[in-house]
Amino acid sequence: MEFDLIERIRRHTEVNRDDVVEGIGDDAAIVAVPSGRELAIAVDTLVEGVHFPAGTAPADIGWKALAVNLSDLAAMGATPAWALLALTTPDGDEAFFDGLARGFAELATPYRLALVGGDTTRGPLTVTVAVHGFTAPGEALLRSGARVGDVVMVTGTLGDAAAGLRCLAEPDASAYAALVERLNRPTPRVSAGQALRGIATACIDVSDGLVADLGHICAASGVGADIDAEMLPRSSALLTHFADADALDFALAGGDDYELCFTVPADRAGEVGATLARLGCGAARVGRIVEDAGVRVFDARGNLYEPARAGWNHFAA
Repeated sequence: MEFDLIERIRRHTEVNRDDVVEGIGDDAAIVAVPSGRELAIAVDTLVEGVHFPAGTAPADIGWKALAVNLSDLAAMGATPAWALLALTTPDGDEAFFDGLARGFAELATPYRLALVGGDTTRGPLTVTVAVHGFTAPGEALLRSGARVGDVVMVTGTLGDAAAGLRCLAEPDASAYAALVERLNRPTPRVSAGQALRGIATACIDVSDGLVADLGHICAASGVGADIDAEMLPRSSALLTHFADADALDFALAGGDDYELCFTVPADRAGEVGATLARLGCGAARVGRIVEDAGVRVFDARGNLYEPARAGWNHFAA
């Protein structure tokens, strides 16, 4: 049964790449890293009831399991190449496997991402994906390069995914389809990350909330950041369905957005904004890098604003 299930997934996700010497079918895959390239590797695990609600459509689970990993590659400015998939499930439901594989393949295909191996086992529903991508030597985006005076920018809009999760508790969740879609099918900003190579001084994807993830950049770079709350990009769907205070807290600390937060020299912010607008995701200037450690949020009157929460923490009580 295990090998039959792996074969079902392979059929949906098969991509021919010259750099895959041996893919699914042996004890390990054999791949060839192109000359003059470094390998970027990321892995994430999604657990039912933690990263996606019970009852989420299998295709959405497959999409999101890959998307959160491609988002990590995007934050490094890497070009996706290969993936591994490990699936733990309570049973061998073929319809579930087919749906998950379709969602995975729907996102993988535009990037010519090849699934080169995986595993299935019985247990609580859990999906683990590892992705591999290429960068030129010395060109990978890191968290550690932000400098005092840099501008803090973010792609897309913030807060939609956390709001979508809140909406699932409503009697008519379909009324909030745009927000729920952002939760179930985040868009990894791969092209944006590639466009930021050689320009951004630091970058991270927003998975745990803007304040928390920008804090990781600040800690790695030995700096601090001030955020202008009024500058945070929020979608019309979010502002339509939620009060301003709730929308602001979702944007600051909701998590699951998988947008990019990055820093650039102030004199290049306009150039970056125009470039990312052409790519379709846009980029908003939301703050600045300062000397004092930590991340502070200021409201429209210049007063310090304390978000209702600091961001997602897997091991918080």
